[in-house]
Amino acid sequence: MRPGFWLRRRPVNAVLLAPVIYRWDIDKTYLKSEFETLREMVRIGFEKAEDKVAAPGVAALIRSLRKSAERSGRPVYVYFISASPPQIGREIRKKLELDGIVHDGIVFKNQLQRLVRGKFRHLREQVGFKVTELLKARLAAPPGAREYVFGDDWESDPLIYSLYADVSAGRLNADELGWVLQAIRVDPPLIAEAQRLAQSLPAQDIVARIFINLERRTPPASFRVFGSRLVPTHNYFQTAACLFEEGILDMAGVATVARALLESPGYTPERLMNSLEDIHRRGHLAAPTALRVRQELEHEQIFVGARQRRRDAWRAAWRRLWARLRRPVPRSPALEAFTIDYRALVGGPQEGESSHP
Repeated sequence: MRPGFWLRRRPVNAVLLAPVIYRWDIDKTYLKSEFETLREMVRIGFEKAEDKVAAPGVAALIRSLRKSAERSGRPVYVYFISASPPQIGREIRKKLELDGIVHDGIVFKNQLQRLVRGKFRHLREQVGFKVTELLKARLAAPPGAREYVFGDDWESDPLIYSLYADVSAGRLNADELGWVLQAIRVDPPLIAEAQRLAQSLPAQDIVARIFINLERRTPPASFRVFGSRLVPTHNYFQTAACLFEEGILDMAGVATVARALLESPGYTPERLMNSLEDIHRRGHLAAPTALRVRQELEHEQIFVGARQRRRDAWRAAWRRLWARLRRPVPRSPALEAFTIDYRALVGGPQEGESSHP
């Protein structure tokens, strides 16, 4: 029996056919945006859709997720959220259309309104805006829908998505959410709105995984404070492999993402092989899944070199990988067993202390 054969034979679970929602950040997650300086921020507003560059493999992944859901008969929804102003929305939508992305909605941050109100400090503040928008979106979501959310390591996406997941699950109440948002100096009206939305949500553990694209190359160990629900990935092939293990992306989708990356500068079969080993070694991908992905991509000749010496090198490398995969790898703690210490994370007031000076 081939290693990983059980993944072919496992029965279809009704949970897998429940609606699935994918929520994507845009800048640094979907698009390779540059906005570190005021000049770069202004330039983004004048970029045409044709000038915008998507992260390698991301468009292929989103298209494949929708196709996988449709092939299995699972309802699927794709949403985008951006802290960019709505004035660039036309070009963003055109870019998504050029990339063949079918989506169900995009929300932008009204920067002009904040300028008119003199809220210059809040132009770069994302946590309050994104948390409130995510909570509003959850209230409108289909009952029982599972969510996978995608962000990056450039600013606050790990904190934003973790807050959203824990508030939705009832692990973080409205008062505790307010303390966290106040500690990071969110605009008070947004804090009040977020608390009101948190109180309106029925407690449902709906966020299955949080994927963080390591655009800044932040060390993955830095994200352990968020638990195993959050998966830092170096590229979208790693993300695709994890989503395959989740049962919501089929192998055809994984192969599509791998091919898309190999068409991008700097990506080689060797680099993808190392990525597969890395995501397994860090405990986010089980050994049978890694072996199944490797076998299928070899069968599709995605992992096959053109020359005999390359084939020989591959065989030797995979023998080393096989030896490593056979060794037991400690998995991350179960999601239910991990509690994020938000007060320590944001430096807010400790239990029993006043949140006011």
